[in-house]
Amino acid sequence: MSNSIFTKDGTAQGVAKQRLIETLAKSSARIINDPYADRFVTGASFIKLMGHKLNVWLTQKVAPGFHEHLISRTRFIDDLIQKMAASGVEQYVILGAGYDMRAHRLKLPSSLKVFEVDQPEVQIRKRSKLPKELPNSENVTYVAVDFAHQSLSKELMASGFDQNKPTIFTLEGVSQYITKEAVSSSIKEMAMLTQKAGSVFFISYVNELLNENPEVCFGKGYPKAAARVKLIKTLAAKAGEPWISFYRNDEIETVLLQNGYAIKENLTLEDLNSQYFTPVGRTLPENYLFNLEHFVIAKSLS
Repeated sequence: MSNSIFTKDGTAQGVAKQRLIETLAKSSARIINDPYADRFVTGASFIKLMGHKLNVWLTQKVAPGFHEHLISRTRFIDDLIQKMAASGVEQYVILGAGYDMRAHRLKLPSSLKVFEVDQPEVQIRKRSKLPKELPNSENVTYVAVDFAHQSLSKELMASGFDQNKPTIFTLEGVSQYITKEAVSSSIKEMAMLTQKAGSVFFISYVNELLNENPEVCFGKGYPKAAARVKLIKTLAAKAGEPWISFYRNDEIETVLLQNGYAIKENLTLEDLNSQYFTPVGRTLPENYLFNLEHFVIAKSLS
């Protein structure tokens, strides 16, 4: 897995910002709660002062549905991790962990060992911002990996990863920033690592149609889809984190199958809208649906 997780934290901070904004919502309407997000966001005090509604409104002016897209992705993985932990999965590997605080903000069983994998400099920045007292800290292991020169499998094993325990891996909001070769080799390593006990893998990916026909990656009537796609990609590139990899639906299925995994679910914000937002009175209209990124759950074939 080479050229994998970026050295800058622009994307990690941007996602943390959306988690912070959602945390400001009333508890009865909140989709996720991240009490640690403000530690990683520049201008967090001002964001708190503005409040949830104003921040979401401003985000909608830039890209309708963007906030809900990221929050539903977070919640979807939260639910998956809790379900897997309850069903007996004993290890959780967060690939490209960034400012993910799932290990601490969710009520996970003490039997679940969490491995946060990222580049050394990213982990140093993250750990410098953490509070001294954190729930579940004793079950979290930081695995610093220079993906261009080190083996993911070797470093995980050296950090206490147990090949005899069922495992879940997540690669959230990362695949578009890294090469397809890096994604494929990582999936292959994961399958080999867990061939004795099996594993579940979550991966998000950006639809290749985004470049060819962006309108089909959004709900009907989405305003200025092509222009907003161009803006999002431009901002990512200026932050030093350009989108370089896009996948067709059949292509991601083939990549997973070739490396030992079969798809169980493939969803977008359109699927999660009624699941998460409707129950709290925040159903998104069709012209706000932000469906360019897919959320996939796959299971190892071993």
